[in-house]
Amino acid sequence: MPEIRKHYFLNEYCIIAEERAKRPSDFAGAAEGSGRKDSENCAFCAGNEEKTPPATAVYRNGEVLSDTEKKRVRDWDFRCFPNLYPALSPNLPLNESREKDREVIPGFGFHEVIVESPVHGKKMEDFSDKEISGLMQVYRDRACHYYAHGKISHVSLFKNSGKAAGASLDHPHSQLIALPVCPPVIERELAAIRRSQNCPYCTLLEKEKTSPRLIFENSDFVAFAPYYSTVPFEVWVLPKRHMNFLGEFSPELLFSLGEILRNVLGSYSRVLGNTPYNYMFYQLFETPWYHLNLRLLPRLSTAAGFEFNTGMYINPVSPEKAASYLKESI
Repeated sequence: MPEIRKHYFLNEYCIIAEERAKRPSDFAGAAEGSGRKDSENCAFCAGNEEKTPPATAVYRNGEVLSDTEKKRVRDWDFRCFPNLYPALSPNLPLNESREKDREVIPGFGFHEVIVESPVHGKKMEDFSDKEISGLMQVYRDRACHYYAHGKISHVSLFKNSGKAAGASLDHPHSQLIALPVCPPVIERELAAIRRSQNCPYCTLLEKEKTSPRLIFENSDFVAFAPYYSTVPFEVWVLPKRHMNFLGEFSPELLFSLGEILRNVLGSYSRVLGNTPYNYMFYQLFETPWYHLNLRLLPRLSTAAGFEFNTGMYINPVSPEKAASYLKESI
């Protein structure tokens, strides 16, 4: 029987309709190819550094370097550079204006690409301990870098993998967009958190640790299929300790985060094949009552008229079943 499930602490709903369900193998049949055929002319590959803007941060053997217009760093582990087609520009004044009685803010901000490996087609689930720990360090460093900017209110850190997930290139990479405003989704969460006597994330974490939706757990993090799952095989990752920002993470915590992320992606690969997905970090700087979390969304279903009309998503795979499939693949 279908269920209408409410979000843990927001006034939002999803519909779990297992009568519409597919088997995981059916989802895997729609997975995308490897994308390796495009590696020859890939601007993100090692040796093609001149095809991108100069890097603002280059990680090589533990050092953090930067490019110049005339000389690019070679033999790197990770590269960070401005997006060639940015959503926002750092060269605009941040002054509000009005246009026909509508509030307008100039599109000030930063849009950065984080290339996760010099190797085209390398999957994160195949990263070594050193590679996954290094990438989490890059995430922490770049988030801290932009949060330190006086005019930045929020840093969106995310990964699109596969065309259906919005990736325009197959080479493994993440993106960061630094905004002068706080997104409404975060504002709604903050309003609900302020009304609560206890952190709702800490509360739901304790419940999900013993629920049938638990997938993975290590010393510092828990990965589970949320009770309120908007898409099939959605996964949330939460730190066991209340922490609001990647800048608080020690090297040990960064590795632990990378380890559980690598495990989830490996399970996706085994259960769903080479499926497109997104993951997004939800974090806030200098907001200690917020609880950092990471959300993974495989792109196995398509939002259509009902979803846009209501804001409610129909999910044909219950989170309980999704968790069981992912756990079995360990």
